[in-house]
Amino acid sequence: MPRYKLVYFDVRGRAEISRYLFAYSGIKYEDHRIKLEDWAKIKPTIPFGKIPILEVDGVIIHQSLAIGRYLAKETGLAGQTPLEQALADAIVDTIDDFVSMFPWAEKNPDVKQQIYNDLLTNTAPGLLQDLDNFLGDKKWLVGKSVTWADFYWDVCSTTFLVLRPGLVDNYPKLLALKERVQALPAIAAWIEQRPKTTL
Repeated sequence: MPRYKLVYFDVRGRAEISRYLFAYSGIKYEDHRIKLEDWAKIKPTIPFGKIPILEVDGVIIHQSLAIGRYLAKETGLAGQTPLEQALADAIVDTIDDFVSMFPWAEKNPDVKQQIYNDLLTNTAPGLLQDLDNFLGDKKWLVGKSVTWADFYWDVCSTTFLVLRPGLVDNYPKLLALKERVQALPAIAAWIEQRPKTTL
């Protein structure tokens, strides 16, 4: 079994999808969390200067979704066929397109809040309706078993709901999917034990 070390800040953020995959599969890893004030001195030592990174027996993978895809494949959560894998990836990328619009690094709080409000008011409903339509009456987003696409929906929607409580109330199927993911015993245990952070 490889030795895994996940490096990120002490928040859920971009590393949480990997933490879900580790939790669900029961694979041991080091959840190395760095303090924001230490980032300036650590950043030059990180390939491409961004985190999260995942060290696999000393080999570094960067980019959160590349890490997620790797772990999903390693743990059987990428989809059962190449077609399912492509569909799961497409859903993850669709959600991430929206997540990437958020001004996470914006220093002006007024500007930041204005962009948040615009995205959550004007852009989010279209995304949520598309996801709701895609899910339809299925139990999981892709195939007949849970995939990392379901995990990514839960991870990201948890953050959306911090920023705008009630955002998903008009989409009961998506809420039910969120509840199904969080009811999985390994995920429920992780949510209970993980450090409590806002985002």
